[in-house]
Amino acid sequence: MREVSLHTALGPLAALRNHGQGPRVLALHGWLDNAASFLPLAPYLEDVAVVALDLPGHGRSAHLGAGGDYSFAGSIAAVLDAADALGWERFRLLGHSMGGAISCMVAAACPERIERLVLIEAVGVLTEAPARTHLRLREAVTAQRVLKGKQLRVFPDIDTAVRARMQAGRVPGSGLDAELVRLLVERGLREVPGGYVWSSDPRLTLPSLVRMTEAQVDDLLAGIQCPSLVLFADPAQPYLPDAARRHRVAQLQDGRMVVQQGGHHLHMQQPERVAAVIAPFLYQE
Repeated sequence: MREVSLHTALGPLAALRNHGQGPRVLALHGWLDNAASFLPLAPYLEDVAVVALDLPGHGRSAHLGAGGDYSFAGSIAAVLDAADALGWERFRLLGHSMGGAISCMVAAACPERIERLVLIEAVGVLTEAPARTHLRLREAVTAQRVLKGKQLRVFPDIDTAVRARMQAGRVPGSGLDAELVRLLVERGLREVPGGYVWSSDPRLTLPSLVRMTEAQVDDLLAGIQCPSLVLFADPAQPYLPDAARRHRVAQLQDGRMVVQQGGHHLHMQQPERVAAVIAPFLYQE
């Protein structure tokens, strides 16, 4: 995949693009990951025109300005602006984890633009009980104020950063070996005097000010009109047990769920098996 830069109103967005001439697919990575998340999968999707985006504040993309909104809803504009910069009026979405949640919001908000939807380890968004609304606001605002005084950790070399990423639990579901983590880390660092720091915006680690309720997610998913394929790993993640994810898939107008043995990053760990499921779906008209 080759490096490209897309000019948008939110700032330049970096991406990796293959040479495929088939269906247009915009790939969205998970939280604190980047476009390199799709590198292991790319060789198995050569006939698809894949653009793997570094979402704002991630990888090599620009950080949002002061007061910028890194919420899932706020990311809708970034996805649409990226598609506009590519000249894509209609396209397909491939989203992993956070990228899948954002993809759901884009598909529900702009059904006229999304042809097909592939979700990996995601369907809908994280939710909050209504009774915790004010507590979430307090926690999020407190975290925002504290963040201003924090300094970035400087890693003397890339190997140290790889070990730190693995030890920090930033790979949900674990199971990623050092070689795969290195793909994400090398794209997620920037060089500074004395070593390297994370290139991602520290504000990405802040808790969301507001989350949807389960009822709102049901309505969001019911508003997705395009054919949708949802791929989950077994065992299920604690934040979305199997019964809950099956309930959510059932809300989709035209949805199908496939479960494979693996971890949260199964598209990186077993790309050939994942491609065997999602490629035929992406190729369909």
